[in-house]
Amino acid sequence: MTVQTRKKKPVPLGSDVATEGSTPLHVKIRESIRSQVRDGKLIDGTGRLMTEAELGRHFGVSRITIRNAIAPLVNEGMFDRSRGRGTFLRSNQPENWVGRLMGFSETIRDAGYQAGAKILQQGMTNRHDAAVREQLRERAVWQLRRLRLADDTPIAIEHAFYPPDIGLELEKRDLVSIIMYRVFEDELGLAIKDAQQTISADLADAGSAKLLGVKVGSPLLSIERVTFGKGGRALELLRAVYLPKYFRLSISLTRRH
Repeated sequence: MTVQTRKKKPVPLGSDVATEGSTPLHVKIRESIRSQVRDGKLIDGTGRLMTEAELGRHFGVSRITIRNAIAPLVNEGMFDRSRGRGTFLRSNQPENWVGRLMGFSETIRDAGYQAGAKILQQGMTNRHDAAVREQLRERAVWQLRRLRLADDTPIAIEHAFYPPDIGLELEKRDLVSIIMYRVFEDELGLAIKDAQQTISADLADAGSAKLLGVKVGSPLLSIERVTFGKGGRALELLRAVYLPKYFRLSISLTRRH
């Protein structure tokens, strides 16, 4: 899955990023490199980053400062260094999105971005469809509807349903920054076994279009996922739509003989 971000203005040569202040200069430049590269700046078509000398001229600083700015980005996995070839942007596609069960926050953070959320709706409800009742085996369920963000950019809408005992525990936590599956496992003692997920195409209605900043009728990627505990109990039913330009699904296939 590839995740992109909104366009930001590049930092020009001699800008105030290369000035003294409370934040170390190499840290300012590091974050500027991170931001500009995500916008397709400072790299060529192969993902190769500008040389230290070129970056030094771009920011108006020494190569040592550039080296100190880039090193943490290499260490955290944003770039790979190849002797004699240069520094290359790694493909920030968490391929395990298909084969490994991960929540939105884990997926986005794994790709190197800041996950966020805005709460749209939460609380107990008995206004849901037959599929929710069938999977969760409850007349009334606890629901959570959130607008999901990557680096403050709206890219998804999630509507999740939980059995009341789980939902009322989740309600006690920070639902903006919560990493749901970690809370299940580490705080609620709910061991997750597996999930069934369906992926399909959808079109934005007026509500989702407004939240995601697109036109009505724009294509969306839709998923429905039921997550099960080790005993076979359904712990969560999630319905979500994503802006397709931010995600790419990659699956390895083999032919049966």
